[in-house]
Amino acid sequence: MPDPRGSPSPDAGSGAVQETRLGRVGVWIGGYGPPASVDLDVVGEIEALGYGAFWFGEAPGGREPFVRATTLLAGTERIVIATGVASIWARDATSMSAAGRTIGEAFPGRFVLGMGVSHPPAVAMRGSTYQRPLAFMRSYLEQMASLDQPSPAPARPVPTVIAALRPRMLELASQATDGAHPYFVPVEHTARAREILGPARLLAPELAVVLESDPVEARRLARAHTSSFYLGAPNYVENLRWLGFTDDDMADGGSDALVDAIVAWGDDDAIRRRVREHLDAGADHVCIQPVTDTVTDAGSITPIELLRRLAPALGDA
Repeated sequence: MPDPRGSPSPDAGSGAVQETRLGRVGVWIGGYGPPASVDLDVVGEIEALGYGAFWFGEAPGGREPFVRATTLLAGTERIVIATGVASIWARDATSMSAAGRTIGEAFPGRFVLGMGVSHPPAVAMRGSTYQRPLAFMRSYLEQMASLDQPSPAPARPVPTVIAALRPRMLELASQATDGAHPYFVPVEHTARAREILGPARLLAPELAVVLESDPVEARRLARAHTSSFYLGAPNYVENLRWLGFTDDDMADGGSDALVDAIVAWGDDDAIRRRVREHLDAGADHVCIQPVTDTVTDAGSITPIELLRRLAPALGDA
């Protein structure tokens, strides 16, 4: 794996990003998180394997993301912890900014504040109404930028990124943040996103990976992932339409073309090639998400086992 103390490419990102040393490859794991002791053991091993960053999402009823980030930072030494992403509907701009500032001051150069507009069902579960997400995000970022904060300032600036998919949100990421963290995207999106962001912003896409070379089994696992939520979420569906996929592509867990574009599958060399494709298309940092069978049996591979097996192959990605 790359040295986790290595930086993104010289042309990528603001000073805040360059001082937060993500490396080329990180890990994204969603869900509600395991018990705290297990969580820390897993992230500690991810750090030891050489992955540069650990990204995790937020969901209603799940772990509070900033408490979780602080716990993981306190129990590790080098790895960058990133929210991927914290919902802007879950807290006001003052609270979001204060959380990022507080963690950044305590752990200089080791935290990335990722924010997003989430999705209508998750917002409704919080008792809010999902409307005008682009305008809401723009106003939210303006409020964060205008705050007068007398608390201790971080020794290194805390990078902020937003979950941007389509052109106007990507443009906002370029204008008002340090970059974008797109999720559920193919290589073509990375190329388009880089063009919109320009060279001076971080681009850190998520990439789901299946360590399986049999096409039938690999696509079965991949479809379990794509159909779990994502192909029913309007934000992802509209983004895929922008990229040229049709409704037929999105039916029944996704066509082979869509599944193969969204999920990297195969042996370690095949997955390394896909990571490299994203980097060559303009990504600075790729967050791989291990996708494994949910059935617990002797033949299953756990997410951490998948990451162990991939670590040597991704060392020179």
